[in-house]
Amino acid sequence: MRSALAFAPATIGNVAVGFDLLGCALEGAGDRVRATLLERPVVEVSDVLRAPRALGVADAALARIPRDPRKNTAAVGLFAMIRELRLKRGFRLRIEKGIPLGSGMGGSAASSVAAAVAANALLPRPLSKDQLLRYALLGESAASGSMHADNVAPCLYGGLTLAPCEEGGEVVRLPYPRDLVCVLVHPHLELATRDMRRILKPTVKLRDHVRQQSRLAGFLSGLYDKSWDRIGASLEDVLIEPQRAPKIRGFAAAKRAALAAGAAGFSISGSGPSVFAWVRGKARAAKVLRATRAAFSAAGLDSEGWTSPVSAAGARVL
Repeated sequence: MRSALAFAPATIGNVAVGFDLLGCALEGAGDRVRATLLERPVVEVSDVLRAPRALGVADAALARIPRDPRKNTAAVGLFAMIRELRLKRGFRLRIEKGIPLGSGMGGSAASSVAAAVAANALLPRPLSKDQLLRYALLGESAASGSMHADNVAPCLYGGLTLAPCEEGGEVVRLPYPRDLVCVLVHPHLELATRDMRRILKPTVKLRDHVRQQSRLAGFLSGLYDKSWDRIGASLEDVLIEPQRAPKIRGFAAAKRAALAAGAAGFSISGSGPSVFAWVRGKARAAKVLRATRAAFSAAGLDSEGWTSPVSAAGARVL
């Protein structure tokens, strides 16, 4: 093949209790990247377009995406791939954004993963997902400023993942209830990941650290025991959410509305402003979606939203 088109899904990073560690992939929205072989070992970005079925991607936002491949999330990791694998040919990238910029839905991870998966399909000896992870992380770090895999890992592998912060750590795919439905709502705000990381305090109080650790432990044990009661009781972020929530107008009201409508847990997706809820069953999820959007509307914010199972597939060649 001379070209390949890959799709990478939107993701929920952190999943409330696992800052920079946990993430899950969704069905529906995502980014697409077409990689075409070049005769020289370079990377070019030819086009940045709106993807089919894009979720609120504005032309003005597309215009801000760097065409310089050294600064483009989708392209950065491919430079390292060419260098380290000693490739004699390079790649031209056509990027189709389906995830809004600064939405907290893993848009930078999706572009980076889609590019890595598309380029990989053109290699004489394609790499494994474990080998691709590092190249996708390099692209994500260009956007967020750090090598965390909470979005990249579920985007690449699919499902619900636990990804250590240390490079080379094993990505673990976690179990989750079969009747789990994710509700994701994107209010019409844009919050840059770098900016939302800068507002975080560099240290935490010991008692808050212990509270968060107890919730993470309860959440993980609830997954393995298939205990909705324990999952719901543990799905609360006491460290990061209180610092970021004030930046999201209507967040407190949306959280109250979602929990009252039957959500097991509710928090910020990634660095925001998108929010998510874990819900048991499709009928209850539809009620939570309506309640959350109504709360943002009452706060003067339009929004998009949808319900989705956890996507088991992850990124793939189309």
